[in-house]
Amino acid sequence: MDIPRTRKPNRKPWLFAAAGVLALVAITVGLSRLRAAAPTVERGSVWLDTVKRGPMLRQVKGAGTLVPEHIRWLTADTAGRVERIHVRPGAPVEADTVLMELSNPDVQLQALEAERQLASAEAELIALRTTLETQRISQEVALASLEADSAHASRQAQATVALLDRSYVPTLEAQQAREKAGEMGQRLALERKRLSVLQASSQEQLAAQRGQIERLKAVARFRRTQVESMQVKAGEAGVLTELPLELGQWVTPGTVLAKVVKPERLKAELRIAETQARDIQVGQKAQVDTRNGVVEGTVSRVAPAASQGTVRVEVTLPGELPRGARPDLTVEGTVELERLGEVLSVGRPAGAQPNSTMTLFRLLPGSDEAVRVPVQLGRGSVNAIEVVQGLTEGDQVVLSDMTAWDAVERVRVR
Repeated sequence: MDIPRTRKPNRKPWLFAAAGVLALVAITVGLSRLRAAAPTVERGSVWLDTVKRGPMLRQVKGAGTLVPEHIRWLTADTAGRVERIHVRPGAPVEADTVLMELSNPDVQLQALEAERQLASAEAELIALRTTLETQRISQEVALASLEADSAHASRQAQATVALLDRSYVPTLEAQQAREKAGEMGQRLALERKRLSVLQASSQEQLAAQRGQIERLKAVARFRRTQVESMQVKAGEAGVLTELPLELGQWVTPGTVLAKVVKPERLKAELRIAETQARDIQVGQKAQVDTRNGVVEGTVSRVAPAASQGTVRVEVTLPGELPRGARPDLTVEGTVELERLGEVLSVGRPAGAQPNSTMTLFRLLPGSDEAVRVPVQLGRGSVNAIEVVQGLTEGDQVVLSDMTAWDAVERVRVR
């Protein structure tokens, strides 16, 4: 008789499935805990520099132009029309060189009228002097006659008094003679006073007329100067650099006619960013690159106010300028602020500002990986900046703009 055998269930597939699931979970957890691969940056596309310790020269740099130290602007004193132009820009001129001629009939008429008024005033002075002198002589003649009459009356009164004492004349006649002598004496005194008043008045009238003549002379000189100014002269030796007028053009008083400069004496006007100009002082050394050579100079003036984000700095150039240096030539200047002692410094990273904190990628020693580290910066220069904290001597850092990698903490530099 056959006896049926009972078959045990096979549990191995379930065990294998559970083990697989556990392995999958473990792998998933492990992979989630793995660090993402660092992006790769080509070494040739970034700028690397090494932190070093030593002296550091602080400088600021700015573009600018060469300008003459002495500029003479010629402006119109009167309105007029340009009749002739004798010299064109670029020509050397002397002080008496006539640059152009203007014309204005009204100005010439005014000058003639001023001359006529002056001549009329001088004629009036001559007539007044003659009249006053005639009056003085007439008064002196009258005074002389009156003195004679007064002396005669006095002598007659004395004689009448003497005759009265001897009873030869009546008392009334003697009294009348004395009164006549007294009257003549009073008239003589009044006429002398009139003569002194006349003399004083004559001096005042002559002085007033002379003052009027002096004023008219000043007006005439001014009018002559206006006429002469229409012959526009350079005024001093130099080079004519601007003459923005053409024949027939009408100019008004104050219009710029020409510009004369001395090209052998030039200075540099640099435009320094307002954030970098705070430490610039008069007397600091500077270098100006004219593209044909570098010239040493000294800061002579710093503008008190900023304009369009820059500060104007003037640099005198006492040395001989390179050939080709001329007004309005574009140059680049560097101003030396100070020399620091033993400090940690590195090349200036992109976007770095002095006395600030920024993050830089520092290369790990013996590796091609660079990690982001915070760095505290100090005083800055044109191409270098002081490292206060965050880096040590010998560290290599990336100075290029790494804003494209702001989302990662490390990169691989190959």
